[in-house]
Amino acid sequence: MNIPYLPLQQVTDSHAEEIQRAVARVVASGWYLKGEETRSFEQEFAAYTGMNRCVACANGLDALSLILRSYMEMGMLSCGDEVIVPANTYIASMLAISECGLRPVPVEPRLDTFQIDDELIESAITPNTKVIMIVHLYGYNAYTERIGQICQQYNLLLIEDCAQAHGNVKLHKELRGACAYSFYPGKNLGALGDAGCVVTDDIVLAETVEALGNYGSDKKYVFKYKGVNSRMDEIQAAVLRVKLRYLDSDNARRRAIAQRYIKEIHNQNVVLPPQDGVFHIFAVLSANREQLRSYLEKYGIHTMIHYPIPPHKQQAYSEWASMSMPVTEQIHREELSLPCNPVMTDDEVTYVINVMNSFQAE
Repeated sequence: MNIPYLPLQQVTDSHAEEIQRAVARVVASGWYLKGEETRSFEQEFAAYTGMNRCVACANGLDALSLILRSYMEMGMLSCGDEVIVPANTYIASMLAISECGLRPVPVEPRLDTFQIDDELIESAITPNTKVIMIVHLYGYNAYTERIGQICQQYNLLLIEDCAQAHGNVKLHKELRGACAYSFYPGKNLGALGDAGCVVTDDIVLAETVEALGNYGSDKKYVFKYKGVNSRMDEIQAAVLRVKLRYLDSDNARRRAIAQRYIKEIHNQNVVLPPQDGVFHIFAVLSANREQLRSYLEKYGIHTMIHYPIPPHKQQAYSEWASMSMPVTEQIHREELSLPCNPVMTDDEVTYVINVMNSFQAE
């Protein structure tokens, strides 16, 4: 067999007729930015997440940056304030913090969940700490009651990076400042290009995010802030409206595949992930990752690594080079992502399981 990691064309083809009609509708409308499709998607996605407001923007990184910038404009954050963030996240979470003149403070994850270790957060808090940014990495829910208690005890804002967790984060609204989503094509809910959004129950925050993403304007040709251009176009909004209708069923298929993997893969060289999530990424750990990856490739099974180099070892954050993050470094050294997507067939899943079980480390 030849099993791609994520065949995006095949994913798109599963809704091809509806997507083509949606795109044609936008083209025929003559309105391509900040129109009815975007407004409708914002309403529909807000309802889906259980939040009052959704503000569309250009991508997931912008969504995070706009939340932080908005809190700064609202007087709740200042340059130099600290934001606690998981050390093993994709670097975009940290880039948004740095871009706003804030200081990311990486905290180790738990090896068994891949999520920020809530037992380590409190020791990272200083008088300059103002935010905890949790990242629902790989599609698992990073929120814990302990994190909520810490936010309340220390009066900290909670920002959630939901770029990998579409359909898995609907709880604890009373503690949320805002959630940032990415609709990069490979996400569980993916556009045909870049797109993102912010969802929140805070109306003032939503209005500030919207203005900042529109050059700082809350009224045509009137500029309240020094903003940026970060808008979702009408075609992406129309495509996302189609795909949103299938998100729950697509996630259910991902879960079904993941449960088979968890139940049927038996190999002492592989550590399987947690059972609950929307499985944007099915991440296994193996001390023999490169051998395992080559073995799977030999049998036509394509994999990915999320992510080969941790943020504190990247040149962009060279000031962190001396940090010791053993759990993060182990995850980045051993993580391998298996195919797990809604267009996989049962036969393909069985094939992956059999090949995984036949692997023997040298």
